[in-house]
Amino acid sequence: MSLAVEKTAPPPFKPLKQKPPKITVTRKDDGTVYVACDYPLGEMKRSTVHLLEEKAALHPDRNFIGERDASGAWSYITYGEANRAASAVASALLARGLGQSTPLVILSGNSIPHAVMTLGAMKAGVPVAPVSVPYSLMSSDYSKLRHVMALTQPKMIFADKAAMFAKAIQALDLKDIEVVAVEGEVPGIPTLRYADLIQTPVSADVARVMDSLTHDTVAKYLFTSGSTGMPKGVLQTHRMMMAVVAGQEALRTEEANPDEVPQSLEWMPWNHISAGNIGFNGNLNAGGTVHLDNGKPVPALFGETIRNLREVSPRVFGSAPVAFAMLADAMEKDPTLRENFFRNLEYMGYGGATLSSDLYDRMQALAIAETGHRIPLTTMYGATETQGVTVVHWITERVGLIGLPLPGITLKLVPNGTKLEVRVKGPTVTPGYLNDPKKTAEVFDEEGFYSLGDAARFLDPERPEEGLVFDGRVTEDFKLSSGTWVSTGTLRADVVAACSPLLQDAVVCGLDKPYIALLAWPNIAGARAVAGLHDDATPDEIVAHPKVIEHVRDHLTRHNKAGGGSSTRIARIILMAEPPSIDGHEMTDKGYVNQRATLERRAHLVARLYEENPPSDVIVV
Repeated sequence: MSLAVEKTAPPPFKPLKQKPPKITVTRKDDGTVYVACDYPLGEMKRSTVHLLEEKAALHPDRNFIGERDASGAWSYITYGEANRAASAVASALLARGLGQSTPLVILSGNSIPHAVMTLGAMKAGVPVAPVSVPYSLMSSDYSKLRHVMALTQPKMIFADKAAMFAKAIQALDLKDIEVVAVEGEVPGIPTLRYADLIQTPVSADVARVMDSLTHDTVAKYLFTSGSTGMPKGVLQTHRMMMAVVAGQEALRTEEANPDEVPQSLEWMPWNHISAGNIGFNGNLNAGGTVHLDNGKPVPALFGETIRNLREVSPRVFGSAPVAFAMLADAMEKDPTLRENFFRNLEYMGYGGATLSSDLYDRMQALAIAETGHRIPLTTMYGATETQGVTVVHWITERVGLIGLPLPGITLKLVPNGTKLEVRVKGPTVTPGYLNDPKKTAEVFDEEGFYSLGDAARFLDPERPEEGLVFDGRVTEDFKLSSGTWVSTGTLRADVVAACSPLLQDAVVCGLDKPYIALLAWPNIAGARAVAGLHDDATPDEIVAHPKVIEHVRDHLTRHNKAGGGSSTRIARIILMAEPPSIDGHEMTDKGYVNQRATLERRAHLVARLYEENPPSDVIVV
């Protein structure tokens, strides 16, 4: 090797303490491909709350969950305290007659009381239904919240701050339903005090119910995003959640240090599997301390995340790509923040969208500057119905992979048009939907595989161990009038990356049309910076600014030149100042854009994109 090559060779990666790929691939004559992990799953814990009792016995005084109090200081609950409080809550619920058929609905965001109520309900065999906060606080008609209530038929609602959720609660039929709050009251509605529940004497019934819990016991109802109508209630069993924990443990190359207390920071809501199941149970299994982050990856709130990362040095950091962009911006200006972030970091994980190559390079440059090593980046892929089913558990310089199956999981890739549709079978998969046997039957094929509606392809068909790449939603792809197929999911990610940092997301148009066009939401902070406008500039002023229009046109022109013809070429685009509508189903509760609903709700804008003489708000590329 020459000296010149040695100088330019990148530093090595920090070790990733996980096993390399080991899979079996079976191909059928009809083009169907089965992919299974060769590592055995191993023994699964009995339930989430049995895992809690195990950790509480081992580490009663170790901090379990931390949140900032009114003064801004961190306040913690230990494993022992959480276990005792959860048992008290379980006693209170059992005394009120709650059980498997009468769930607890939680309206609040992440908090210590939210966690205690969840764990207490599980100890009592009561399913927990955490509801997306926007259903209560951002909706004008509460239609999704009413739908959830009608579907679950709960006997109790928990709201951390009663006054915040009062209007939503008052809009519900509360017959035979009790309301519990940490603070405040709902006017005109009797409100139980959380402080009283956790003082309930623990009855012998709690141990009796705990003994009756099995892998098939329903622990939660988590709700889908409602991308094709009202959200569906997905049954979440203890088997599903414990199988993810066991699968991740089966990939470890060394035993965990029992004296190490992994620190983590969590902003994603617990009504989502990523945080509420995979993150929560993973932290519990590790005996770690999770700090609740009131920040979010939006300009107005990300400062709180930065504040927390000055004090919390995570072992693993996971978030959406937009958060990595904001974090890179902050660390490039602040060496002290960079030092604290990388102090204990073993790897980073991204999800929800593909991480762009330029952002990957920026994060690695920061890691090298601080540690002298590159940091592994991983991702996990799955759905509310499946938990995580694939993971990148090896070091790779490639972004955009969804990995390979976890131990215990088998993927079935079925030819569907020009793509391979992803189906999955294994212990992490739901038994079905709450009170919807018809829909349950529809999503499982003749071999019992759940169909995710996504497509995937091998990075290298000749070397499948290099992993799978997400290939868009099967149902979102369409043909132009020329008959050319357009891969919507892939194109959306490519366009947002090409226009970085200006676009937040985009909807791809062109079904039966002669060319592809976009409806796009700008990243307001990025667009404002491009335009050189002050913070008080309105979204309408920002999207119409000549510099913003020029930036979009120039970057899409470059994208078109680098593309592969009409299937990726963007001809026109409209930048939209109006944000996605929750009530209009444009924005899911997980923060993702619903392509179909947006095209229907904004059909008038789509029509403008295809007018012979384009209006002034249409940018022609």
